[in-house]
Amino acid sequence: LGLSFGVTALTVHAEEKFKVCADPLNPPYSDKAETGFENKIASLFAKSLGQELEYFWLPQRIGFIRNSLNAFTDENAVESKEFKCDIVMGMPAGSDMVLTTQPYYHSTYVLLIAKGRGWDSIETAEQLAQLSPTQQAKLKIAMFDRGTGTDWLQKHNLLDQGIPYQSMTGDSEHNVAMQMSDDLKAKKIDMVILWGVLAGYVVSQNPNGYTVIPMKSENGLKFDYQMAMGVRKNDKARQEQLDKLINEKANDIAAILAQYHIPLLPLDAQPAKKD
Repeated sequence: LGLSFGVTALTVHAEEKFKVCADPLNPPYSDKAETGFENKIASLFAKSLGQELEYFWLPQRIGFIRNSLNAFTDENAVESKEFKCDIVMGMPAGSDMVLTTQPYYHSTYVLLIAKGRGWDSIETAEQLAQLSPTQQAKLKIAMFDRGTGTDWLQKHNLLDQGIPYQSMTGDSEHNVAMQMSDDLKAKKIDMVILWGVLAGYVVSQNPNGYTVIPMKSENGLKFDYQMAMGVRKNDKARQEQLDKLINEKANDIAAILAQYHIPLLPLDAQPAKKD
């Protein structure tokens, strides 16, 4: 969502706070204990800039951008143009809701299968569609109630074996990755088509307990996404500042991501920016 306030472009100063819009319970992205990888990268950037890291916490639901990045601190802040926060640490590159930086990681949905449940011979997602009807009837495969995983199951006539989960649970104690991790352990489900970052969280709870099979994008079904940071649409100065940090801290970012079991793909080459 874009702003309609006619805000002039901001100049970023070293003495400003590094104000991040974040979900207080969204592992492995972010949480109030600041253990998520987005928390770690935000801390890295704030220290590099000599700025104080500050969070505006808000559950990442419908209206998140409108009520965080694009929201003034209060009615009196309209004149001063003081916003609740300035940076969203994770947005799909090129999102039309914000001005995005260059991408800093590239991941994909995966088919995550719990080992020792009778499915250890599965090496590709397509093999599920080739199982006999008797075997398919035994599948307990989770997916979001809407999205690419659901579309893939429908395309391969496996929707009846799908167990839908809400992508936005509204649960104040569990996000969807936490819920799926618990249900996999409890054997309520045996496998799930899940965004790679969330799959990384599930794997982190039992590193040797799962087979991870990347889903490959195909005609009409996109599974992989490059992820960037987002700022307000007019905040070109901050975008450029973050782009510079993404380049300078690429090795540090890679080291942070490596701690979270996230399946990563190579970043696409970015076109040179025009002056």
